[in-house]
Amino acid sequence: MHIPDGMVPGDICVAGLAGAAALTWFCVKKAQSTYKDTARLVSRASVMAAVFFVVSWIHIPLPPVSVHPVLAGLMGILLGWISFPAILTGLFFQAVMFGHGGFTTIGINSLSMGGAALLARGLFVLLQRKSGERKILVAGFVAGFAGVMMAVVFTCSFLILTLPEYINTKTEISSILGMSAAHLPLALAEGVFTALVVRFILRVRPDMLLVA
Repeated sequence: MHIPDGMVPGDICVAGLAGAAALTWFCVKKAQSTYKDTARLVSRASVMAAVFFVVSWIHIPLPPVSVHPVLAGLMGILLGWISFPAILTGLFFQAVMFGHGGFTTIGINSLSMGGAALLARGLFVLLQRKSGERKILVAGFVAGFAGVMMAVVFTCSFLILTLPEYINTKTEISSILGMSAAHLPLALAEGVFTALVVRFILRVRPDMLLVA
């Protein structure tokens, strides 16, 4: 899921860093104007960023590749607009401590996974408007599933669109598409997991579901 250093041209990396910085600024401003208790939200974001940091090291073999949990949908639901800065923070510490991903591509990686979290949150907000536990379960599943698949689509699109002309593009594209397909079981699993977590939170702490 992470694009390492050297895989994407320098100008695209610079554009990704600029886009990530702009979106971080926008999300912080949006959170300040949308949520009342931003201090508690920042504390929750710190915990979720740590969870995101850890789960990405759980590698699940799904031949021909291995995948790792993303939790973009759940982070979008629990953190709202702060989900993007939280994911960016997690990616930064992964690059610093373990070289996972990369420094030059941290903007692209954060746009892929953090952007997926924001879009998944939008889907959740749209689908849960009607009351009822079943609606919440469906909204949670869709958000969890979409959070993974949208991140995969964004990442693979970056890779395909920036492939150099001197390599065998057909082989590379086939490999990238194979990697995308391997994430489908993970997306289904995260959809189920997110739905169950959302149902639990709805029963014990409904105020944690950010739907503004």
